Formats: sequence, structure tokens, C-alpha cells
Amino acid sequence: MKTHLNCPCGEAITGKDEEDLVEKAQAHLSEVHPGRDYDRDAILFMAY
Repeated sequence: MKTHLNCPCGEAITGKDEEDLVEKAQAHLSEVHPGRDYDRDAILFMAY
């Protein structure tokens, strides 16, 4: 299960499970990187 993601901007995102990680990553994208949108598969591809 992947629960960590390092955004290229330097933000480390951690979730309790994959669903939580995807939600947090999408929230980060909308707040910090408006206009950038990644789906669940793309987020989990970058996660570890």
C-alpha cells in the first residue's frame, strides 16, 4: 500500500491509506497548484 508522496514543490504528503493519500494530494493540488489535476492512478504512480 502506498501512503507517501513527495510533490515536486517540496511538500511531503502522507495518508493513512491510499484513499486518504489521494484525497490529500488532490487537496494540495487544488490549493497550491490550481489548474493541475491528477487522477487516482497518476497520484498512486508517483507515490511510494
